[in-house]
Amino acid sequence: MLVDTHCHLDFPEFDQDRDEVLRRAKNQGVDYIINIGSSLEGSRRSVELARKYASIYATVGIHPHEADGFGPQVEKEIMSLAKKNKVVAIGEIGLDYFKRYAKKENQLPLFLSLIKVAKELNLPVVIHTREAQADTLKILKEALPVRGVVHCFSGDQAFLKACLDLGFLVSFTCNVTYKKADALREVIKSAPLESLLLETDAPYLSPEGLRGKRNEPAQVRLLAELVAKLKGLKFEEVAQVTTENARRFFNF
Repeated sequence: MLVDTHCHLDFPEFDQDRDEVLRRAKNQGVDYIINIGSSLEGSRRSVELARKYASIYATVGIHPHEADGFGPQVEKEIMSLAKKNKVVAIGEIGLDYFKRYAKKENQLPLFLSLIKVAKELNLPVVIHTREAQADTLKILKEALPVRGVVHCFSGDQAFLKACLDLGFLVSFTCNVTYKKADALREVIKSAPLESLLLETDAPYLSPEGLRGKRNEPAQVRLLAELVAKLKGLKFEEVAQVTTENARRFFNF
């Protein structure tokens, strides 16, 4: 059994063949999928997918790219959506100083507000951070106790240690298959299996050989096979431990 702990099946890229995508995932042993809300409308769609499909669980959240449109009414609806059946986390939330689609001064209050929602509802948080590690760590340390996973981990060994010291999990995507991802593969080797989740971030970040094409949850199997190879473990052990990590973290 495998779990894709972060994908966006609500995106229009999947509108024509979503059921077939889910069948392919099932055929590769991906029994559960966490669909991630990244906007208010996306969070609504995420909840609806979880209602429709037994294999899908939902998160609700506002991506930092959407921070300029955030306000009390949006926070209120996220709170309401988070109480729906099969919603297992708040996210993705965080900081993105790379693309800066939203102003930095708006990203910070959004992040803080949705961490507060997560703590009030006793839900974990799914963290997006890009070129914002120092601020992300500062906010998370001040927010403790809170459970979290840093999704699409792309940091170095020092950032890995800082996340683990907070008690957080780290999640890796198919970008670890890229030819120039040697440093990231070294991070995987040193990351404890008990702190690791697997994700596709589909439709993004297709594995090497499929770059430029749509990614999908079935590729979690390829990712698990690579992690097993890097760590010198059996595929079955990686599948079992990462699945248990996901079950425990998302409480499903």
